[in-house]
Parts: sequence; C-alpha cells; structure tokens
Amino acid sequence: MTNILIIDDDERLASPLAEYFERFSLSLTNATHPADGFSLLSENEYDLVILDVMLPDQDGFEICKTIRKTSDIPIIMLTARGDVMDRVIGLELGADDYLAKPFEPRELVARIQNILKRSDKKEKHDTDVIQFQRLVIDTTLEQVKIDDEPVNLTSNEYQLLVLFSQSPGKKFSRDDILNELKGIDAELFSRAVDIQISRLRQKLKPTDYIKTVWGSGYRFVAPEPSI
Repeated sequence: MTNILIIDDDERLASPLAEYFERFSLSLTNATHPADGFSLLSENEYDLVILDVMLPDQDGFEICKTIRKTSDIPIIMLTARGDVMDRVIGLELGADDYLAKPFEPRELVARIQNILKRSDKKEKHDTDVIQFQRLVIDTTLEQVKIDDEPVNLTSNEYQLLVLFSQSPGKKFSRDDILNELKGIDAELFSRAVDIQISRLRQKLKPTDYIKTVWGSGYRFVAPEPSI
C-alpha cells in the first residue's frame, strides 16, 4: 500500500478522495492544519505529499519550502486559483507537480502514479553507474553524488540530470526537455524548464556541467563518462 499525506483544510475533500484512492492501493491520511501535517510527516513514513496552497497560518508555498529543507519526498500542490505564476512558484520551491482545483480524482491518481514510478528506487542485482569525474549518477538506485557526498534531488531534477548525462554535448531546447519530462505540465511553458535547471545547477555546485546555449536551450558539457 502506498501511503500519501494530504495537507488541506477542506474537510469535505479528504474523505471521498480517500475512498477513491483505495481502488488504486493508495492510502490517504488527511491533515487540515499545517502543524498537524508537519507532526504526521515527522512521525510516519509517506511516499508522497499533496499540499494545498491556501492554508491557515502558513500557505502551501511556505510549507513546501520547509519540507524541501530536509526531504526530497514527492510533492503535488493544489490550488483553487490555478494561476500559471502559482505553478511556477511551486516548481521553483521544489514541487514535483501542480494541479488546479477543481480536478478529476482520476487525473490526480494518474499524476501520483507517474511521479511514484519515476521516483521509485527498486533494488536490482546489477548497478548502472555513470561517472563524470566528480559527479556520480547511480541509475539503479537513482542516487547522485558529488565528491562522494549525496545530492538530494526531486524526481524532476533527477530525470533532468539523467536526460543530460545520457547525451553529453547534445543541445536540448526547452521544448525537447518538456517533451521528455512528462511530469512537468506543458502549460508551464519554457520558464518551468529554466526554473528546474536553475535549481539543479545550484544543487550540483561546485561542478558546472550544464551550460546555457543562449536563445536556444541547454547543453551538458563534461568529460566522457566512465561506466
């Protein structure tokens, strides 16, 4: 059973959503207040967090930022406003996906399944490792290290790094990246890509392998990998 935490002050939402989730082997726990949500996160193991933007005391953006300081758990944000700028801010703070209210429960389930599929770290007998000098990518465990120190990436950031590392030197336009990373809503246009790459670059410091091709996209520039 996959355990999911939803932090949303709309008590009418959680109960029917929990019943629907059971059809897909998803167990939903609800917190109507941010403080309760943080307590549940500290006391239990969850596979994903659904986070409403409009909450009492703290908004969802602040909560997302706080969670990202200590955890790379997948986060889907919900909002009744549906503004593109809200979606951009959510991605900038580390959310994996964004859904506007009202939404179809089946769409939410599909997004959850897609994110969990990408972030699932299943053990395998063989390990596939790509190394670019200081940067090491374990594509089996989906782990990244720089100078032997772990780098915590969201699922989108990890997929973006793998996309680049599999084709060193190749130029990727923003449209290319949006097409490859299905977890990013295409409605977020090119700025979503810029935000994801900016966050990834920050996390990969002091390396500087991702270069901007001005006006056309990005390129991964690094020594040939050793497998």
